[in-house]
Amino acid sequence: MVKNKITCTLLVVVACAASFGALGVSSAMATPKGEFAVFSKCPLGTPRLAACLVARTESGEVKLGNTTVPITNTQTLQAGLININEFEQEVVDPSLTKTAQTVPGGLLGIKCSEITGEFFIEKELRKLCEKLFNNKAETVYATTELAGTVGINQIALALEEGVALDLPVKVKLENTLLGPECYVGSSTEPVNLELTTGPSGTLKGKKGSTLSKAHGKILQISNTSLVDSAFTAPKANGCGFGLLDGLIDSKLGLPATTGNLAVLNGTEEIANSEFVEESEEE
Repeated sequence: MVKNKITCTLLVVVACAASFGALGVSSAMATPKGEFAVFSKCPLGTPRLAACLVARTESGEVKLGNTTVPITNTQTLQAGLININEFEQEVVDPSLTKTAQTVPGGLLGIKCSEITGEFFIEKELRKLCEKLFNNKAETVYATTELAGTVGINQIALALEEGVALDLPVKVKLENTLLGPECYVGSSTEPVNLELTTGPSGTLKGKKGSTLSKAHGKILQISNTSLVDSAFTAPKANGCGFGLLDGLIDSKLGLPATTGNLAVLNGTEEIANSEFVEESEEE
């Protein structure tokens, strides 16, 4: 179970006030219903669980090195929240959907002749490279995965100042040539996104607007924009069984200590865990 402290603010006062001091309720293996169905991955049944959180990234972009990937497919972060005291909470069992985004240009610009070596695997990679390009099958997909401890600070989000979402990730690059384990970043050397609704370099985020749903039992924050322009993008690893790492680094401009950026636009929803559990019985 992954845990982090976060601060309870007016943005989560509905969930915090209603659940503070509660011991939690054991949940049968059921599915939240109605408007609470969005909390399907909330770790219900966790002792002292206070609230469920869903954060959807619906648009934006991520730039690593010299390559910008637009976010066109919604990616969802879910977690549970446990109260420590009246002001602090812990993040419990965060999960991030593995949603692929298309990398514009794919592997265009890579020369198959740059795959050097005369052993069997190098020769086969050159042949595969040439076959992919001859068949125009060089499309590459990028999938962001969690690579460490998640942290959320609702005060920073509300005040549009400081780190609102601490999100360590690794980015999987997928293509027949690259193999099954091609990543930028890893669990030991992640891409550390420190996202804010305030300013980050030339970028400016925003906290969005709030409304209630399900007769006031769900708090929704929409049109939120979280940004970061100060993170480092490490080298690629595991590409083409490690033989293509240098080639991918050259193509993407990695490692990169400057010029990287992340803009995550979307919607956040929070609900008291007891309300989510009650919906299972409806």
